This record gives sequence, structure tokens and C-alpha cells, in this order.
Amino acid sequence: MTKAILRYLLMLFAVFVCTTVMAQNLKWRDMYQVKKKDTIFGIAKNFGLTVEELINANPEMKVAGYELKKGDYIFIPYPSNTAPKTATAQPSTAVQTQTAPKAVQNPVGKTIRVGVVLPLHDVDGDGKRATEYYRGFLMGCDSLKQMGYSIDIRAWNVPIDGDIRATLQESGLRNCDIIFGPLYTKQVKPLSDFCKSAGIKLVIPFSIWGDEVSRNTEIFQIYQSADEINNASIDAFLERFGNQHPVFIDCNDSTSKKGIFTFGLRNRLNNRGVSYSITNLKSSEELFAKAFSRTQPNIVVLNTGRSPELSVAMAKLKGLVASNPGIVVSLFGYTEWLMYTRNNLDNFFTFNTHIPSTFYYNPVSARTQNIENGYRRWFGLETLYALPKFALMGYDHAQFFIRGVYKYGKAFNGTKAQNTYTPVQTPLDFRRVGTGGMQNKAFMLVHYTNGKRIELINY
Repeated sequence: MTKAILRYLLMLFAVFVCTTVMAQNLKWRDMYQVKKKDTIFGIAKNFGLTVEELINANPEMKVAGYELKKGDYIFIPYPSNTAPKTATAQPSTAVQTQTAPKAVQNPVGKTIRVGVVLPLHDVDGDGKRATEYYRGFLMGCDSLKQMGYSIDIRAWNVPIDGDIRATLQESGLRNCDIIFGPLYTKQVKPLSDFCKSAGIKLVIPFSIWGDEVSRNTEIFQIYQSADEINNASIDAFLERFGNQHPVFIDCNDSTSKKGIFTFGLRNRLNNRGVSYSITNLKSSEELFAKAFSRTQPNIVVLNTGRSPELSVAMAKLKGLVASNPGIVVSLFGYTEWLMYTRNNLDNFFTFNTHIPSTFYYNPVSARTQNIENGYRRWFGLETLYALPKFALMGYDHAQFFIRGVYKYGKAFNGTKAQNTYTPVQTPLDFRRVGTGGMQNKAFMLVHYTNGKRIELINY
């Protein structure tokens, strides 16, 4: 198979129209760029196809008034008397991963067989996010193929109202070494049971409910609950700022759910005998200043993650520091603040800000830019306005798991000791849940230093 096949495979999702519950096995063998004077009949003849086979592979040809145009790409199917092969990720120069990667010495027959079971459609937000994830995943596979890996990929579109049990009857699914999915909690147990019985590793990439991971040794659950993130954030706060004076600012946001974090943190501070202050965003400058220590560095925590309140707090803190040069102030924030970096970068640096997160999107990183530029070229689209970036998540997941399964086989467990990949955006570090499967515990503080550097503090 040629590089063009993967390019077709990727471009297919830019015009995704298939939303039925059925296996989306990819049955095209090539993509052809139309030349001057080409005709549908001539192209079909050159590839050993009937005109009907070529038109069925390119539905736009059925539209009244359709004309071949030089430079257009059309899909070349397998002839009806030829069995299609599973789509295999092929190399491309569009995406570079790590510097000077070493080629993989691939033993004969060493192919990683991958299944993807997600809502791959363009009907709603779930489908758009899952499709972007899958596109990034394919780009990650493409980069791995460039380094010598052999990867076979099959994908199944399973929307929210789909019966995943029907998908489990597909013969190609049982042949997989690793499966990525599903998106919906109600589909987890059937797919989990299937993978457990077949000895197939199952990566659940998105948020779900339930504790299936504690019962199935084949599961890799990437999602961490809000409670888990809160506890990790509190631990990191106490470790890093145990000798500073905490100041909690009430931002009068009745919609905020950050009270879970601030209440938990205050309980831990009380248990340690650490004194702290509470003030209000609407307090007068005099009362506001009284909450801050003149002898200790101050670490400020808001009880909201919203942008408007953050902007008011930043202005108030800058006024405080300007009026009281001896006061030292740092900020401890929330993951949502990463969305506001563009408008708050200087303030984040000024206040030595620490933001807890399970990911970090760095738009100025060369690796990030290479992947995003490749995404634009292949699909003619920008990634969704969201954090984390789903395309980068898919790219990282493909790299992490396929490398791991390739090197360690059935013994791969995703721990730091077995990690062979530096992530672009989404680090992974798995720990065993009881006697069950593995759950991601990767956690970091994104630190905006006074020296105008950004450092990632991994835990």
C-alpha cells in the first residue's frame, strides 16, 4: 500500500457522512490525482475497474453536472473480485515526531493490529471530538510507520444509540492486539468483557463512569475523576507551598464548583495547623490588603475558574503589589485557566502562577506546530477550539500505546518504567487498580515563572 492510501484515509474524515451502526472497514486501495484530459472511463480502465465501481467509490460523481478537474483527488477502490486489505498506516513527511528517531527493526510478521470503536461521525459534538481524536491517532500511526512500525487499523462507528454488541460480532475486532474506545459508559462493559475474554488490551480514552477498570486486567483507563484531580492538586499545593501563607479569595461566583477543592484544601491546612486568610473580591483595598502577609510569601487561591473573575482578581492583585512593594504574591489556579493564557500570559508570569493539569498544550512547540500544520494540510480544517486538543491526544495515544505493545507485547502495563515516548500534549503514567487494570495517574503543575519561562512539574 502506498502513502496515498493513508492520505485518503485521513482525508476521508474531512467529509465524514457515515453515521449508521456498522463496521467502517476501509476498502480503498489508493487515491489518484486527476491529470489533464483524464476521463472516468480511462481512469477506471487503467486501474482494472468498471466505471460503476469507480463511481460508487466516489459518490460526488453521481451528482448532476459533475466534471473531473485537474488536480482533484479521487478514491480508487479494490476491484469487486479482489478482497480488500486492512488499511495500514503509511509514512509521510508531513509530521515529525522526536528528533532523529531510530528505525525499528521489524521482525517478519510483527504487525500491531489496532481497532478503534468510537462515534466517528459529524452529527454532533461527540462525533466531531471523536473524529478529530481519530485523525490525530492516524497521524501518530503514520509517524510510527515512518520509523519502521507495521500497523493495521480498523475503525467502527458506534454512536450513542448504537448497539455495540452488533459491532462485537465483526470478525476483524477479535483479531486486534489493542482496541481504543468506547466513548459512552453504557458501552464499556460489553466491550470490556469482550476484550477480557479475547485477551485484547482496551484503552478507554475519554471520560466514563464506573469502576470496570478495577475488574479487568486488560483495561487502560485514561480518565481521572474530579475527586482524583482535586486530591492530586491539594497534595501538590501542600508540597510546594507548605511554608507560604495561603489567601483564599471569594469571587462571589454562585455557579462555581471549585468549593470542593477549596474546602478540601482548607481542611488539610487546618489538620496541619497552617493558618490562612479569607478575603473577598469586592472588599475595599484596605480590607483586601489585610489578608496578606508581609513576612511570608503569599499563595492566592480563587474559588472560581471563570475568566471574568480571574481578570478582576489580577487587577486587584496588581494594585495591591503596587501599593505594598514588600508583599510577595503567587497564584495557584485551575486547569480552565490554560484556556485564558493568551490574555493573561504576562499576569501569569508576574504572579508566578501554578496551574494543575493532566495535560499541557504548547502552541509554540515545534512538534505541536508540525502536527497541527499536517492536520490543516490533510483535512483543510483547524482543530476544534478546545483543551486538550483532541488531535494531539489521539497522536500521543497512538505513539504511547503502539510503541509499548510493540516493545513489551502482552507484558505492557504503561508504567513510567515502560514508557518509550515523550508526549506532545498528554502524558500517561499508569498504576494498577487493585488486582484489575491500569489507570492513568499522570499529573503536573504548569508553572509560569517570574523569569518568563514555562516549566512542567510532573508528579
